[in-house]
Amino acid sequence: MSSQHPSSFLRRVLMLDALASGATALLLLGAAGYIDDLLGLPVALMRGAGLVLIPYVAFVALVATRERLEPAAVWAIIVSNGLWAGASCLVLVSGMVAATGLGVAFVLAQAVVVAVLGELQYLGLRRAPVAAAQG
Repeated sequence: MSSQHPSSFLRRVLMLDALASGATALLLLGAAGYIDDLLGLPVALMRGAGLVLIPYVAFVALVATRERLEPAAVWAIIVSNGLWAGASCLVLVSGMVAATGLGVAFVLAQAVVVAVLGELQYLGLRRAPVAAAQG
């Protein structure tokens, strides 16, 4: 099994992901009841998304702070980001919600940010030097 010394770039991108996802979780959990009419998104959907983000944020922060990290852990984060971005777009086109223009912009903007973070993580993972795992 191999692990990697995370490059400072990859570590920064992972921490940015944890911070952005944490801020989004706080917004969705704390303000869902206030912004539902503004965005046209159901309170339950926003709070559910916020709750899903809590363990994700903890996992990403844990991975980002390890001296060595397993490529599988970073791949799990990259795949999660891709799934989140795709699911966000799917929510809009499925007709499940009647998002306002601002709601569509919010969902699309966060989907783009998540997709970009996933791409940056992929690039950082490819750049990181592989080292033998020490156990």
